Amino acid sequence: MLRPKVPTNPLPTGIVTGTARSYVPAVPHQTPAPTAPARPTVQLTPGAVVAVIGGGTAVVLVVGAVLVSMLLAVAVTAASLAISALVVRSLVASQNHR
Repeated sequence: MLRPKVPTNPLPTGIVTGTARSYVPAVPHQTPAPTAPARPTVQLTPGAVVAVIGGGTAVVLVVGAVLVSMLLAVAVTAASLAISALVVRSLVASQNHR
């Protein structure tokens, strides 16, 4: 019932001819690839190394402070929602007892 049927390719009925191709001789010589210009080497002075380390440290501290403040905001929001839920639950429970 669920067996796949493999299609069969029908045989060509007419005369099949190939496409016409012309012979183009290959170019006997090739031009050399252009070379990339030499880049100047980067020389790090002790002052530049200190500046890079200081900049990296500042970036890490700023990103860390932002992430910690976002985590603190989420924690404060969760705590306030939990307290609100407890208050609402106690109000609903006290109305059911009256």
